[in-house]
Amino acid sequence: MVLRIRLARFGRRNLPFYRIVVAEAKSKRDGRHLEQLGWYDPHPAPDGNKHLGLNFERIKYWLGVGANPSDRVTFLLARAGLIPPPPPPPVFPKPPAPEKKK
Repeated sequence: MVLRIRLARFGRRNLPFYRIVVAEAKSKRDGRHLEQLGWYDPHPAPDGNKHLGLNFERIKYWLGVGANPSDRVTFLLARAGLIPPPPPPPVFPKPPAPEKKK
């Protein structure tokens, strides 16, 4: 049973609200989950900040058990200081364009 820490979408149309949950990798996005670990509101509040609530103890437990966070959750956990940020993707230089003949 492969476990993922991922976002489950709630809220309404054009105003999403996400719960950070532990679920089996093959379950639906908003389907059954084992535990809710936090929440994330991507829309800026009147103070200009996006709000995030996390249960640090339970997240550390699930990471220790072997649950893999999704890409977006990895970014959020790194911003909260729970895990080190992932390395940036490699950037390969473009090959030089062939010269045009006149």
